[in-house]
Amino acid sequence: MKKKLFFSGLIAMFVLSAIGHYAHWDNTVQFVVSALAIIFVAGFLGKATESVAHYAGQRLGGFLNATFGNAAELIIAIFLIKEQQFNMVKASLTGAIIGNLLLVLGLSILLGGLKYKEQRFNKRLADHNSTLMIISVIGLFVPAVFVASEKFTIEKDRFLSLAVAGILIVAYILWLVFSMITHKDILTDEVMNADHGEEPAWSKGKSVLYLLLATVMVAFVSEWLVHTLGAFSAKFGLSELFIGAFVIAIVGNAAEHSAAVILAMKNKIGAAVEIAIGSSLQIALFVAPMLILISAMFGHTMDIIFRPIELTAIGVSVFIAKSVSQDGQTNWYEGVLLIMVYVVLGIAFYLV
Repeated sequence: MKKKLFFSGLIAMFVLSAIGHYAHWDNTVQFVVSALAIIFVAGFLGKATESVAHYAGQRLGGFLNATFGNAAELIIAIFLIKEQQFNMVKASLTGAIIGNLLLVLGLSILLGGLKYKEQRFNKRLADHNSTLMIISVIGLFVPAVFVASEKFTIEKDRFLSLAVAGILIVAYILWLVFSMITHKDILTDEVMNADHGEEPAWSKGKSVLYLLLATVMVAFVSEWLVHTLGAFSAKFGLSELFIGAFVIAIVGNAAEHSAAVILAMKNKIGAAVEIAIGSSLQIALFVAPMLILISAMFGHTMDIIFRPIELTAIGVSVFIAKSVSQDGQTNWYEGVLLIMVYVVLGIAFYLV
């Protein structure tokens, strides 16, 4: 019954979003309908990924969920880049990072902790994730400081952005080799890999098909949503920073929200952490650098220089997430702390 209602809502919202876009409805109505459609489509994406994860294993499944869960943010960002809305792209990347580290991880730890007094996951994996999070901050912080203090020319700025982007992508690829191939055995989480006797939602072939279908649907709805952003933000007096960092990020993170929280409530906190922190690492070390390269292909290179408030938000999020996850165990109160930091940042961004 629940599945039928979900799929009915998914189809209805997708169709309404398409009609609203092509019939040129009021921009505010289009924005609301498209945002709801993205949430449904992202939920569909999360369910398909979770089903694929049953066949691929939870470690690889967490990576797949983070990857396809980030599809919404990546596709939205590409359309924004085509329109040269670079500030909103950077704001959405900032929002995706802090949203995963604070909101997604916080909700997972809180709701999982209310059901289980204490949840544990692989401490070595937590240590490596913490180190990578710090590297991602360094990769974003250094260019901003050097360009601002040394007053780089546009050519130097562009070269530094492309160079750092390439280095971060290589670092991320090598991390995948390290964690999934050469040191896979020591980073395995037995609880994370346990299926607790659960059956996948669909067969292997249908799961892969639905995963591809959901990704295509995300691409369409993302484009429709992007076309409404300018008019929506102007009508309600919202800054590009707030729209990008919180509105787009929350909508785009719907897949991670649903999948990570569900897994945490099944006592699979390792998989939930893998989705939340893994998704943030992927945004910082792969998606953001890839967008730099993609923008260069469009002929207008976006630099990797984030604003001080964006860097502050990312740095604060990494610090608290590292503090909470580094011991390899969680409880509900730690989840509350993460969510509180997210609320504080949300209020600050809203007032900008």
